Amino acid sequence: MKATQQLKDEHEGVKVMLAVLERVCRKLEETKHLDKEHFEKILEFLKVFVDKCHHGKEEELLFPALEAAGVPKDGPIRVMLQEHELGRKYIRTMSDAFAGFATGDQSASRGIAKSGQDYIALLRDHIEKENNVLFAMADRLLSGKMQDELLEGFEKIEEERIGVGKHEEFHHLLEKLSAVYMR
Repeated sequence: MKATQQLKDEHEGVKVMLAVLERVCRKLEETKHLDKEHFEKILEFLKVFVDKCHHGKEEELLFPALEAAGVPKDGPIRVMLQEHELGRKYIRTMSDAFAGFATGDQSASRGIAKSGQDYIALLRDHIEKENNVLFAMADRLLSGKMQDELLEGFEKIEEERIGVGKHEEFHHLLEKLSAVYMR
C-alpha cells in the first residue's frame, strides 16, 4: 500500500464523521438537543484522529517529503497548512461553544452549529484537494521506497499520538454513530 492510499483511506472515515456531524448540527439547530456524550466523542475524533494523527502524518512526513521532491512550500503545501490551521480554529470555537452549552447556555447551540458547518465545508473541500491534487502529485514524485518509508513513519505517529488500539476504537465509534445518525 502507498502512504497516499492510507491517507485516502483515512479520509473516508473522516467523511463519515463529517456526515454524522452534519446531522448532529442540523438536529441541534432544529431541536436545541444534543447528545453530549456523542458530541464529546465527535470532538475527540476530530481533535485526536483527524488533527493529531492524520494531519500530523501530513505535516511532519508527507509535506516535507514533497518539499524535498521539489514541490514549493509556498504552493499547495502552504494552502493545506493554512486549511489545517483554520480547521483547528473551528474545532476550538466548537469546543468552547460546547462547553457553554454543556453548562446550560442554550444560546451556545448556534456557535456549535455554525462552527460545525464551517468545519464540514472546509474539510470536504480540503479532502478533495488532497485526494485529487496533492496525493496525485505525491504519487508521481515519490518513489516506492519513499512511500514505504512514509508508511513506516505513519505507523510511528499513530502509535505515539493515539496509542495502540485507539484506531480500532475510532472505527467502532464511526460505526456506532453512523447507526444512530445516518439511518
